[in-house]
Amino acid sequence: MAKILKTAPLDFEKEIWQSGIAKIAGVDEVGRGPLAGPVVAAAVILPEDEQIDGVIDSKLLSEKRREELFEIIQQKALAIGIGQINPQEIDRINVLEATKKAMKIAIGKCQPQPEFLLIDGNQGLPIYQQKTIINGDQKSHSIAAASIIAKVTRDRIMRKYHEIFPEYGFDSHKGYGTKLHCKKIAEIGASPIHRASFKRVAEHLRNPKNANFQILGKWGEDWAVSAIIENGLEIIRRNFHGSRTGEIDIIAKDGDVIALIEVKTGKSETELVRRIDEEKQEKIAETGEYFFFQHPEYRNLECRFDIVKVVYNKIIPEIIYEKDAFRL
Repeated sequence: MAKILKTAPLDFEKEIWQSGIAKIAGVDEVGRGPLAGPVVAAAVILPEDEQIDGVIDSKLLSEKRREELFEIIQQKALAIGIGQINPQEIDRINVLEATKKAMKIAIGKCQPQPEFLLIDGNQGLPIYQQKTIINGDQKSHSIAAASIIAKVTRDRIMRKYHEIFPEYGFDSHKGYGTKLHCKKIAEIGASPIHRASFKRVAEHLRNPKNANFQILGKWGEDWAVSAIIENGLEIIRRNFHGSRTGEIDIIAKDGDVIALIEVKTGKSETELVRRIDEEKQEKIAETGEYFFFQHPEYRNLECRFDIVKVVYNKIIPEIIYEKDAFRL
């Protein structure tokens, strides 16, 4: 019976270090198989001869242990890079190419840059000096570290998406095609973070031709939320109502700025309101003031107004995100 390792070895790394190459990045990805959410890749450069007890293929670890090791790797690594490809990009270029692109992004974000790559699997990347290793997350310590970074990062992303789309249960299955997840897709249709090119999703895409104005507006806000998160903003509130009749569709935090976001949805761009008149701006400003009154922790931050246009000229809509549409 094969011995079950509790910590991935450094054999591959030692061989390369002995050749005079110091900066070796382990590279791994997570998220090729799910029906929803991004593909996430990580590249990790550990100090020479650094072996962290318990670092092994992330799939062999409990969630709690992965979180613990994630923090330890963050502290000890010379460099960590993370690459993320969203579902729409996965649909456009296919999941294999998305995986390669995520890896390239992760490698590019490493500072210092690696001199050699150890890559999980059998798919190499052009240009780089590298070695691919099947089941590398169990055979190479650097790849195992990258698998933990990628897995924890993606799980955290999916938990955030659960807060936005709780009906699908992303916090439990993380987008994988469980029986419950597939049942939810069939019942309520696919969300904006589902992969439309995957068969079990494609059968249940929300068709705008069959939706009334109110439902289309709700779907449009879902797409807008997805786009806002992809732009790196943190969603604070949806459908915030003021003290009177005013409403702000989405409130988000963009660094040191609070964005008050209006979402406009239509079946063609000509349906969308190209300008928001002064009366509408005043209502948004009044509602924004009420928000800051309720949330004094944000009062010292700058405020701006954004517009997200969701154009349903096809099943997967076009998203037009206009930041800083006007100042309040």
